[in-house]
Amino acid sequence: MNLSLQGKNALVCGSSKGIGRAIAIELAALGANVTLAARDAIKLAAVKNELDKSFGQRHRFMSVDFSKSDDLNSKVKTLVANQPIQILVNNTGGPASGFIIDAEEEDFTQAFHNHLICSHLLVKILRKGMIQSGYGRIINIISTSVKQPLDNLGVSNTIRGAMASWAKTMSNELAIDGITVNNVLPGSTMTDRLKEIIQVRAEKADISFEAMQTKMLTDIPMARFADTKEIANAVAFLASPAAAYINGINLPVDGGRTKSL
Repeated sequence: MNLSLQGKNALVCGSSKGIGRAIAIELAALGANVTLAARDAIKLAAVKNELDKSFGQRHRFMSVDFSKSDDLNSKVKTLVANQPIQILVNNTGGPASGFIIDAEEEDFTQAFHNHLICSHLLVKILRKGMIQSGYGRIINIISTSVKQPLDNLGVSNTIRGAMASWAKTMSNELAIDGITVNNVLPGSTMTDRLKEIIQVRAEKADISFEAMQTKMLTDIPMARFADTKEIANAVAFLASPAAAYINGINLPVDGGRTKSL
């Protein structure tokens, strides 16, 4: 099985920490040159140094605010002027927890922009380089909520569903160019985001953090939360030559939590 990413260039969004960082590490381990993207330049520099020391190759980082399209557009166009990007990982921090009835208009519009609009902008910029390289992988980190809405994540459920439909449509259109578009749906993964969700749910239920954590684990057949590396492994496979004929799918990585097929 060919999993090598030698000579491939990857852009990993949200890669200063959590799932994005784990993905960047895994892609670099397979030989890719990784460009890290997020807002925090200090954290990005630390991850880049980690990649440089562990794997070599040619890594870089790009400090960018996804709430500012002009900034993203300018920096990514500068990036691709020097090198094509063959692998794009769209990964953006999820909207705040809360009931959908309590959400304000700006909560939806900001999340829609940061997730779908920015992902669309990146694909439009990177597509030409993928076609010229004869290699294209677009992988979106979404959520199992596209199959089964999650409690107390009203805005997130809405935006993730829109992302999934966008990706499926894009996969049909770009397949002729040899570019695949797939979604990875993480279940409960041990990140700062999960800790925030547990805390909010615990407060609403008036129980301790530990009690809520135990309750959430009962919904997972494997009875544990995912490690970020386990999500990264799925992404790395979809980014590899071995996954060339896998296109337009939603891949849950959730320990069996999602009840639907």
